[in-house]
Amino acid sequence: MVLIKKDSVLFKQYFLYQYLLKKDMIENDKKIQEMTDEEWKNKLTQEQYEVCRDKGTEIPFSGKYYYSKDKGIYKCVCCGNELFKSDTKFDSGTGWPSFYAPLNQGSVEYHTDNTFGMKRVEITCKKCGSHLGHVFDDGPLPTNERYCINSISLRLVKENDEDKDI
Repeated sequence: MVLIKKDSVLFKQYFLYQYLLKKDMIENDKKIQEMTDEEWKNKLTQEQYEVCRDKGTEIPFSGKYYYSKDKGIYKCVCCGNELFKSDTKFDSGTGWPSFYAPLNQGSVEYHTDNTFGMKRVEITCKKCGSHLGHVFDDGPLPTNERYCINSISLRLVKENDEDKDI
């Protein structure tokens, strides 16, 4: 273990680096939250825009990640927010990738959804507000929850792969 004195140059450089990194992340998050519909349309494919920004749903059993068994982290396709670990993915038979828990509760937001005559809980990305899917209380242990997510709203960063910028 290496000890660094509090008054050393290395110590001060480290904390300056941490401060600048956090400041850059905050500024980037603010830019994402302030993007206009036109900017989202230019950034996303038409299908991604329809699902992520207009709260659409992809056709069941058609999504890129429905059958995927690859290990890694599922991120928001719009902003790169880490959403789900592949270890929590399971086959629900519903036609959409299903997870029994988000990576952490702070990565998603929950909203009441009464569309189509149903009462559901919509899941959106906490960082950019993109529609991901819905959560239901019929999932497996340990949570008994099923996060039913549109593949098109996700980007899988496989284990041992370098994370590429969005």
